[in-house]
Amino acid sequence: MNEEWNLSDPYVYQALMGFENKSLAVQTTRGSVRGVLRHVMPDHVVIEMGGSPFYVRTDQIIWFHQG
Repeated sequence: MNEEWNLSDPYVYQALMGFENKSLAVQTTRGSVRGVLRHVMPDHVVIEMGGSPFYVRTDQIIWFHQG
């Protein structure tokens, strides 16, 4: 089987790659998450907050900034 990722926003994906393992604040359509960006995947990111991983779908991100 040949699977292919489709990036909903390749610019956001590329920008997030530069913040891996750094402190990040992310505003989503449901609220905000602030923690350490642990993983960036084509369809989601994993942010560690208080020792727990939070999985945020990339297409739900409104804005993000380091801090």
